[in-house]
Amino acid sequence: MRYAKCIIIPDDEGLHPVDKRIADHPEVSRELLHNVNLLADETIVTIYQFAGDREALETILEDSPMVCKYQLSGVGDEIHAYIHVEAHERLVGLLSMLKEFEFIFDTPLEFTRRGGLRVTMIGDVQSFQEAIPDVPDGIRLKLLKTGKYEPNTDRLFSQLTERQQEILQTAVDMGYYNVPRAVTHEDIGNELGCTGGTVGGHLRKIESKILAQIIP
Repeated sequence: MRYAKCIIIPDDEGLHPVDKRIADHPEVSRELLHNVNLLADETIVTIYQFAGDREALETILEDSPMVCKYQLSGVGDEIHAYIHVEAHERLVGLLSMLKEFEFIFDTPLEFTRRGGLRVTMIGDVQSFQEAIPDVPDGIRLKLLKTGKYEPNTDRLFSQLTERQQEILQTAVDMGYYNVPRAVTHEDIGNELGCTGGTVGGHLRKIESKILAQIIP
């Protein structure tokens, strides 16, 4: 079993009008896409993870005629959202193409800082190469790497946001988790151009998320 890791890069119109409206809002940040499913009637159900202003997100969803229904949950500025949206040619075309070539997403899918979607697709890599010409107009696939798929490989790390991954990787590289500890939050912040308090806050969220996954 093989995988292809790539970035889905939409043009300025985005993957779907609802997703585009959310992406353009300054007080809401798309973090992860935990699930996306094309239904028989070509409507689409998704489970997102957002950060930011819950009221702003609710306003977007309430005002959009393409939202069939939604439910929000979460604590603080972390928001989990079930969103059922109307069919849209571009996203339906992409999901139909992936279904035709029998790809399976390894979730969650991660939004990049530039608005792309980093995904790992499991299946036949040869089929992936054959599928590229069928990608809908306005969407580009950037292949990052391929390899043998091992379940759970990188799964915990992939659940972190891009910024959290950067901070954790820097902390490990600089020796924050060495015994004895080699650097402080402030040292890591100086390396990344942020405050020690910001680093500490991110590391606490990272540790909480990872420990919750591994402790029975």
